Amino acid sequence: MADVHSFIPTVLWAQRNNILYITINVEDCKNPAITLDENSLHFKGKGGTEKHEYEVTIDFFKAVVPTESKKTIQDRFIFFVIKKKEEGPFWPQLLKGAKKAHWLKTDFNKWKDEDDSDDDDKDMNFEDMMNSMGGMDGADNAAENLDDSDDEDLPDLE
Repeated sequence: MADVHSFIPTVLWAQRNNILYITINVEDCKNPAITLDENSLHFKGKGGTEKHEYEVTIDFFKAVVPTESKKTIQDRFIFFVIKKKEEGPFWPQLLKGAKKAHWLKTDFNKWKDEDDSDDDDKDMNFEDMMNSMGGMDGADNAAENLDDSDDEDLPDLE
């Protein structure tokens, strides 16, 4: 009998100061086996059009709080919101160790830079900003009065 081969699913991740967003992309995965502890997340389940066996273990860079974390199982993926044990600066990576995992990718739809604030775009009033830029009146007219070498006539072609 042939050995059963497990595939590694694509995993997307993003973070904030206090939480991790992790998405495991496996379609139509019914009743997956998921274990989340302080140091790791283990996933095993069957899914996809051919019902392959998928399995992945994520050893976290630092500790998390499993009791304050949530998961949602959708038709195309399993989504986790995992609370970091220590709120603070962003982790330099998701995985413990310096190894590069081909199956792990950044979730740019959820990614936000560490220095970005959630309220930056909400409170911005562009009209007030433009009005406060004093000294700009008449700047367009001043540009029209400047001589430009492009204004000279072109020589005739031979």
